[in-house]
Amino acid sequence: MASEYTTSEYIKHHLTNASMCTTDSGIAFNANCADAGFWVWHIDTLAWSIGLGFLFLFLFRSAAKKATTGVPTKWQAFVEMVIEFVDDNVKSTFHGKSDLIAPLALTIFVWVLLMNLMDLVPVDVIPTISGLIGESVGVDAHHVYNKAVPTTDLNLTFALALGVFVLIIFYSIKIKGVGGFIKELTMQPFNHPAFIPVNFILETVTLLARPLSLALRLFGNLYASELIFILIATIGYFQLPLHFAWAVFHILVLPLQAFIFMMLTIVYLSLASEDH
Repeated sequence: MASEYTTSEYIKHHLTNASMCTTDSGIAFNANCADAGFWVWHIDTLAWSIGLGFLFLFLFRSAAKKATTGVPTKWQAFVEMVIEFVDDNVKSTFHGKSDLIAPLALTIFVWVLLMNLMDLVPVDVIPTISGLIGESVGVDAHHVYNKAVPTTDLNLTFALALGVFVLIIFYSIKIKGVGGFIKELTMQPFNHPAFIPVNFILETVTLLARPLSLALRLFGNLYASELIFILIATIGYFQLPLHFAWAVFHILVLPLQAFIFMMLTIVYLSLASEDH
């Protein structure tokens, strides 16, 4: 597929999301959404993330339904190992009381991991298949986009981080009350009324930096990883050794990014749940 494009066109095609928007003339796709304004849907990101979310639910539910107290199957043992791993980290990090945190941490870890693992799929496979499907219905393959790694889309990582941010605010108000939450923003780190404006600026920046760092860290690592895979693919017939080496390295990096996102979520919610 790389031979059909110049290098810059090839990279741009692989890093472009399949977009859908509404215009005055109806529903538009891809290039026709360039001037659509704010409301543009990245349908490939939505499809892959939702599909992988359902895959997570299906796999873990099937393991739960077939679970036995006797000798477990390999899949049951693996699922139990993942659950125990997440549960141990929650118990050692989260110091409040909530039945939501452990399931939330498990969902974040496995879901983000599945989305990250899409980075190991050879970069030409899914775009080529999508192009062939497009041509079968009369659409030029050059105008068919399918970005298969959801975490390389800043919209998705910000959406995940925004969900965590809402929970931070929720637990802060639930544990401390509205007055306690306002006092936390205005009387720290300098516990004097004269420093309320300074405290408010510092604490607001700290509060907003949490979801911002969550979103940008995950996006930056995965986007850079996908870009390197695409650059390797432009080499042509000599790409296989480099692709294999980079993929082996990423077998460690991809779970690590999911783990970091999960752990930072637990830490932030633990801080929000402290009542002192």
